[in-house]
Amino acid sequence: MRRTFRLDYKRKLFVLAALPLLLAASAISVLVIAQSRASAEREIAALESRLIEAKKDEMKNYLSIARTAFGAIYGNALPDDERAKTRVMQILAAMLYGQDGYFFVFDYDGINLVAPRQTHLINRDWSGLTDSEGTPITDRFIEIARRGSGYHEHLWWKPTTGNEARMITYVIGLQDWRWAIGTGIFIDDVLNTVAAARADVEARTQRSFLYIGAITLAALMLVFTSLMALNLHERRLADAKLKELTQRIFHTQEEERGRVARELHDSISQILVGVRYALELARRRLSTGDPRAGESLGKGIDSLSGAIQEVRRISRDLRPGVLDDLGLGPALQSLAEDMARRTGMQVDFETVVFRNRLDQDAKIALYRVAQEALTNIERHSGAEKVSIRVFGHRKGATLRISDDGCGMAWPPEQKAGAGLGLRNMQERIERLDGTLRVLSSETGTVIEAQVPLSHMLPPQTRKESA
Repeated sequence: MRRTFRLDYKRKLFVLAALPLLLAASAISVLVIAQSRASAEREIAALESRLIEAKKDEMKNYLSIARTAFGAIYGNALPDDERAKTRVMQILAAMLYGQDGYFFVFDYDGINLVAPRQTHLINRDWSGLTDSEGTPITDRFIEIARRGSGYHEHLWWKPTTGNEARMITYVIGLQDWRWAIGTGIFIDDVLNTVAAARADVEARTQRSFLYIGAITLAALMLVFTSLMALNLHERRLADAKLKELTQRIFHTQEEERGRVARELHDSISQILVGVRYALELARRRLSTGDPRAGESLGKGIDSLSGAIQEVRRISRDLRPGVLDDLGLGPALQSLAEDMARRTGMQVDFETVVFRNRLDQDAKIALYRVAQEALTNIERHSGAEKVSIRVFGHRKGATLRISDDGCGMAWPPEQKAGAGLGLRNMQERIERLDGTLRVLSSETGTVIEAQVPLSHMLPPQTRKESA
């Protein structure tokens, strides 16, 4: 059985708040790390270049010192002066520096003549020698010497370890003797420094990533805490509003019960008391043979008919049967006629047969809005003329009630009872996702309630009023 996972409102709000934050943090992390690495690589490359240049300058100085040591001998010797050559080889073989530093000599045929720290190389032909990476060594030395001088990077056996290590060699040529003289410096310390710098960059990058992650997590926790606080605040507000609504419902119920009780006492009770007195009078007259007994009995029957009409009026105010039987239009027309008959105001009613019928909730809401509006007009406006218009349109249905009274005080609470009535209207219409507009001035008031199309039923085959 498949179970569909759905997010509730709280989780949706958290996702909507957290997702952009995570995306932004990820983008910032990638950008910062990429920029940091690029900047660090440039710095490392510059550092490596400076260290290599320092090594090259150092080797050039070594060879300059060596050339000064044998310069006089070489300058005064002939190309075939073997004695001078031997003296120069002895001078170079004795010039050692550091743990691994020495000078070497190859002739242009590839034969090693001087190698004081690696004597096994002497007097052997090393033409075509390459390192483990395939980089030519001896042939490259001779080529550089023939040109005059130059540098060459390759692998060579380190005297102190016997293992291959990367070194840079500086070679000069003695063209009269066809010699390639050079010295090399191992750059493993440079490589170690560069490797340490790269490791430090990686460590800093990881720390930056962890810092961004920690900041993002803290931001998420802050968002979560804020949402929880907001949710608690909204829940408290909702509870307070629910409590207020409950109190208002109780207040409205008590007010309605009080109104019905007053009407029963002021109208029905008085009429029934009059009926009782009329019937008692008729009974006494009948017992004495008074011919006016029929007159008293007729008055009691007429009063009883009035009581019946009053009960019907009260019942109609509580829940008009015409609204359920005939629809909104006839119910509003009956309400308008009753107000005109009761108050003497001119009440005009206009309606249009709806193409689509209103559902029950919309009919009740619009009827109660009209009932409340007419009650307010009767009590507070002092109007002489009232207009009621109900019609359908593309957006739904609209009820518009206008009067020519003195207008409405604002805010409405400045008039007793007006604020509660407007609030009841507003809540009834908002519950249907509709809108309520109130326009008031010294020349009158317009109340317009609109319900959306979602509360319109499909048309039936026969025409019906709203």
